[in-house]
Amino acid sequence: MLKPIRTVATAALLTIATFAMAAGLRGDHPDTYVVKKGDTLWDIAGTFLQKPWLWPEIWQANPQVENPHLIYPGDVLSLAYLNRVTAQPGPRQLAPVTGVPLSQIEPFLKDLRVVDEIDSLPHVVGLEEDRLRSAKGQAVYIKGLPGAVAGQRYAVVRPTQRYARLDRTMCCDIFDAADLDNRGRRTIDFERHWTNVVVPDHGSEILGYELMQQATGTVTRGEVGGIEATTMVLDDSGREVRIGDRLIPVAAQPYDLQFFPHPPRQQFEYGRARVLAVADMLRTGGPRDVVALSVGARDGVDNGTVFSGWRVGSEVVDRMSTGSGWDRSEDSFGRANRVRLPDEFAGHLMVFRTFDKVSYALVMEGIRPIQVGHELKHPDAPY
Repeated sequence: MLKPIRTVATAALLTIATFAMAAGLRGDHPDTYVVKKGDTLWDIAGTFLQKPWLWPEIWQANPQVENPHLIYPGDVLSLAYLNRVTAQPGPRQLAPVTGVPLSQIEPFLKDLRVVDEIDSLPHVVGLEEDRLRSAKGQAVYIKGLPGAVAGQRYAVVRPTQRYARLDRTMCCDIFDAADLDNRGRRTIDFERHWTNVVVPDHGSEILGYELMQQATGTVTRGEVGGIEATTMVLDDSGREVRIGDRLIPVAAQPYDLQFFPHPPRQQFEYGRARVLAVADMLRTGGPRDVVALSVGARDGVDNGTVFSGWRVGSEVVDRMSTGSGWDRSEDSFGRANRVRLPDEFAGHLMVFRTFDKVSYALVMEGIRPIQVGHELKHPDAPY
């Protein structure tokens, strides 16, 4: 007898026609599908559904499902009567397919994190042979680690951005993503990792300081014999290290091993959740690009949360209502002559790393580029 629908666990995408209507069956879905090594539940659900992020609710709704997060390469999925997806178990020789495994997206992720302040962090005060830059195998000297002992490991990080929610202007509140110099102070720098953004919001506060990991190192000597700096040897081939870089403990597991996509717990007030910045881009990003978001754990966001990104609708002048206003600049018209256009859907994003006030997401798919300032909505939002 077949094993009790463990395979159907994640395979039962649709249990009754009601779920099919809610999730939206794709018109081009196949009658059968053989699960392959390297598949993810997002990919498989997207084969059948227009809204693949709904797979947890749909699969868990089946009372026969023991584990809605397991399906194996070789399992054959079939779309049967009443829009029910059933499965024929495969050989069970390979590891099961899960949500979105870290191995599939890790190459696209950035070694980024957000902290509330940076002034108290230990920092690089000098480099071996008074170099300007240091790399793997070279020593760096640290100020602010008086209790360090040989064998302790630290990550060398560089402050790159300060995210802030600024005061209200005449038209709106704004977010700010300001570049930082090697002291962690705001500066104008042409070597930018992120782009600045101005978008509406409500409130005024520092959201945090972004740290980009440069390298890791191991302490070889503490502050002994009157020496006022701790010696650390860089032990990976990351980015080069320079004076002013900060240190934090090495994270044992900075990322989840897998991500289970799901909708946000709430729809935020309009203007509250926006794309703050796009990594390594001027203003736009596409599939597998990393973006910073203006919401985090305090807003109920966790890893796996899926948002849809929307271009904020423009406000245009209705020149047909202005009489002889065809030759006038748009700036000369008042609000009474303006029309707010609808927002425009761009794509879907999945959060992979969450901090208190800021989170990072990976662009999963889209029909147009994701841009700074895009509004974040529930993935089911119709407009």
